[in-house]
Amino acid sequence: SFCLRTSPRLLCAATQQKNTGQNLEEDQSQNEQKVEPSSAEKLLAEEKAKLEEQLKEVTDKYKRALADAENIRQRSQKLVEEAKLYGIQSFCKDLLEVADILEKATESVPKEEIKDDNPHLKSLYEGLVMTEVQIQKVFKKHGLLRLNPVGAKFDPYEHEALFHAPVEGQEPGTIALVSKIGYKLHGRTLRPALVGVVKDA
Repeated sequence: SFCLRTSPRLLCAATQQKNTGQNLEEDQSQNEQKVEPSSAEKLLAEEKAKLEEQLKEVTDKYKRALADAENIRQRSQKLVEEAKLYGIQSFCKDLLEVADILEKATESVPKEEIKDDNPHLKSLYEGLVMTEVQIQKVFKKHGLLRLNPVGAKFDPYEHEALFHAPVEGQEPGTIALVSKIGYKLHGRTLRPALVGVVKDA
């Protein structure tokens, strides 16, 4: 037969050629497999970049949210502290009227009549003075301080000028007369002192 007459060399060559063809197919198959992972890697890299960008955005938003929350906490704390300090402001204003009446009552007592032979008037006067001293202690305890600025420089944040007049021997711009005592609550003017201010002659 034909197969038997074929020389061993030709058979080897045919076998080798067959094997070579198989190797080429395997190489092509491997090359195709190599191309596919590189394409997948590219997609994974793109996906990774997107995820990293999203993570950065979320992190930035989280940091901003934390900063906003801290600002709100600080503002709330400040408001609470101010409420503690100035929550009695309206009540203090009403009490100032009582302090004014006490002061006027004390001033209205004729000093020449305060004698041991007039014990009723003397005890009444001493009681008024003690009450006035006590109310000022209570005011001070709660941060309420008197403004009696005679001789001080006029300050529009603390004083209200009723009039301006030349006063001999006093510097212009200073306070010559206090018509009504002022008060400050924890450094904030609660009621300005009503004053007369020295002006140039």
